[in-house]
Formats: sequence, C-alpha cells, structure tokens
Amino acid sequence: MQDRAFVNAFCGSFPGAAVSQPFGPEHDCWKVGSKMFAIIGQMGDGVSVKTDHVETARLLIETGRAIRAPYLHASWARIPFGRVTDDELRERIATSYALIRAGLPKKVQAALG
Repeated sequence: MQDRAFVNAFCGSFPGAAVSQPFGPEHDCWKVGSKMFAIIGQMGDGVSVKTDHVETARLLIETGRAIRAPYLHASWARIPFGRVTDDELRERIATSYALIRAGLPKKVQAALG
C-alpha cells in the first residue's frame, strides 16, 4: 500500500539517506549529502521526486501519473499515491536518489559507500 510509511521505508534503505523536517513536523524530507531527493508534504498523499529532465516531469504530468510539484523546480514531479504501480514509484524514488547523489562532490559520494 502506497503511503508515507511505504515511502519512508524505501527511502531509508538508500546509503546515506536521512530524513529531516525542515518545513515542519508534517513534512518528511529525504536527503542524501544534505540535498533533497524526496519529500512527502503535509497532506501525506503523494511524494515529490526529481526527474532527469523537465520534459520527463512534463510527460508524467501529461499522462496523469503525476502533478506539478509545488514550490520545486519544473524537473520535479509530485506522484500522488495510487497513480502509478509500486514498482514505478520505487523506480522514480530510486532515480531521484541517484540523480541527487551523482551531483554530490566525489568525496561525499565515496563516503556514502
């Protein structure tokens, strides 16, 4: 079942991933190397993730699998729970993590394992 616990358990499985709540206790913000890769907002009914391109986010939105991620760059998409399969949701989160991790300094990446 896709929910906050599902996403938090999956995000917590990545090396160096840590949750924080910089926007308040109702927001779970997952970071790697101090950079955000996933966020569950106050409503708790979806997760925002980074995509590889603005076009990818736009395609997800146009096909009804995501909506525009509020307050984030256009390369981010918010995936409401239940709009995609569990496997696709995991893939989107894993891709977001990989993109953010790849942008970290090499020394920080190496320390993550």
